Amino acid sequence: MYINDLVVDFYSHIIGKRLLLLANCDIDSVCTCKILQWLFHCDNILYTLIPIQGIEDMITAFEEHSGEVKYVVLINCGGTIDVIETLRPEEDVVFFILDNHRPTDVCNIYNTQQIRLIAKIEEDEMIPEFDEIFNDDDEDDNDGNESDNSGIDENEEDAEGSENEAGESRVAKRRRLNEEAILKRRERRLWEEKRNRLMFEYTQFTYFGRSSAILIYELAWKLSKDNIDVLWWAIVGITQQFVLGHVPVQKYQDELDSLQLHIGRLCPNIVDNDDTASQHSGSSLSNNPSFNTSLKIISEKDLNLVLYRHWTVEKSLRHSMFLAVRLKLWTIKGEKRLHQLLAEMGLPLAESRQMFSSMDLNLRKEFHGMMEKMAKTHDLDIMFTSFTLHHGFRNRYQATDYVYAMLALFCSAMKDKNHIDCFLDALGCLSRQNKTLLDEGIVKAKMLLTIMYRQVQNSLDMKQVISAGPFLYLVIQEGTLDSRYYSQPICLHMLAQILLRAYVATARRKSAGLPLIISAPFYSIEGTCLVLGVPPLSETIPRNFFGKAFEQAAEKTNSNIEMDYFNTAVIRMKTEDRAKFFDALTALLS
Repeated sequence: MYINDLVVDFYSHIIGKRLLLLANCDIDSVCTCKILQWLFHCDNILYTLIPIQGIEDMITAFEEHSGEVKYVVLINCGGTIDVIETLRPEEDVVFFILDNHRPTDVCNIYNTQQIRLIAKIEEDEMIPEFDEIFNDDDEDDNDGNESDNSGIDENEEDAEGSENEAGESRVAKRRRLNEEAILKRRERRLWEEKRNRLMFEYTQFTYFGRSSAILIYELAWKLSKDNIDVLWWAIVGITQQFVLGHVPVQKYQDELDSLQLHIGRLCPNIVDNDDTASQHSGSSLSNNPSFNTSLKIISEKDLNLVLYRHWTVEKSLRHSMFLAVRLKLWTIKGEKRLHQLLAEMGLPLAESRQMFSSMDLNLRKEFHGMMEKMAKTHDLDIMFTSFTLHHGFRNRYQATDYVYAMLALFCSAMKDKNHIDCFLDALGCLSRQNKTLLDEGIVKAKMLLTIMYRQVQNSLDMKQVISAGPFLYLVIQEGTLDSRYYSQPICLHMLAQILLRAYVATARRKSAGLPLIISAPFYSIEGTCLVLGVPPLSETIPRNFFGKAFEQAAEKTNSNIEMDYFNTAVIRMKTEDRAKFFDALTALLS
């Protein structure tokens, strides 16, 4: 069931208890965990944190620790499945589910004993009523009772037939009971048809709700335990949804107003190492009088250029999705147009190929204005409202810088790192004391973006994106250069977003209304692959229908697919079954 008050219905219940935290491997989960760790540190709450990648990991982790805890917090996992049916816990175990995946499973919504949903019901969720989807009547039992009653009545009529001539005959009695049974079965069938229709309408699309980090930040604010660091972690969580296109731009804009109010409350114009700064920052660095620092968050109109403060201007322009797609920078004409734009801006090519921090000071100061002027001249939408963290006098990080750095840490293809190590690296990346880890993530992000845009260019040049009629698809074959990076769903999702926009920009016929399916090798030894679907660009609200479509196509082809991820638009399957699976999808969606 949904809870109304985060403090009363959630936090007051877990104070003094030992908790089990199961967190999905994504950036919003990392930010949420970081805020919860701060709150638990303030109130001395014991907890065990286990990062998980899918349903199997969740079952394994719960079974290993179920005997130690009675309170479990699920972060961005568990909301879309029946948790009680999946985990089969003891009756005294309570689950607090904080999941941004939608739609929420109806069994979790209407379970009032063991499930607590930390979320607010959104207007467009259209949750079915309890009576419309749950019915305690058992048709078989009713039919059996009716048959027994019929037999008793028949025996009574045999014994009293001669005495009660005015009573109903046995034939009439049997006919009446049969008619009642038929009517009940008909009502049951109509109810089931309505239930199936309602459930299909409710579950046919998957999408993302409000950021979990924002919800937990509001809890910290109500507890008067928020500070600049906690606010920044919440900002990174909502920025991830914007960067990956999980929510409409309007929802991102709606969150900005409340965040800007919190910034005005926590961040004075200049924050230094006085008592006020120490109180706001919540950091051991600020409490050290020998450490002269400035810490503040600024909300401002900034350039939507990827990592431009930590890269060269030319490469940042090449790898910024909206600009690269608009100018088609992977083509020869796009290359010439880029050089033309740099010339119009008055930015020498030699300067644009230096690190931004090493450029001429005057050019750095004028760069923002030059880009704005160029954007207005060529009608380029490269400005957006963002947040910048000023730490010290040289360290300036945009919220998107953190997002790309953490994405790269999650997409690490090193064999000596599993998903738990990647999660902990991303968690450590949020600490200002671990600046080295953040810089390492930024370096990996630049390499990852270079690999992705090279893959996009190769796929378009070699015409590997195929139109199957109702959808587009791309298959990254085993042995393709850098294909190992795409064995992570979050990395494959980024590639799919960029590739779909690039294809629509270059296609001769209109294809903005077509979704994209992309497949990449997962584990070559077992012969498995990942299949991921993204919605078409024409959708103003990013709702994905591939979860249900994958399930139905697998049933028709008897393909053995693994729907282990909490995002149902991502599946694993045998590579040998992929061709017939795509054929079934084509027939299903046509």
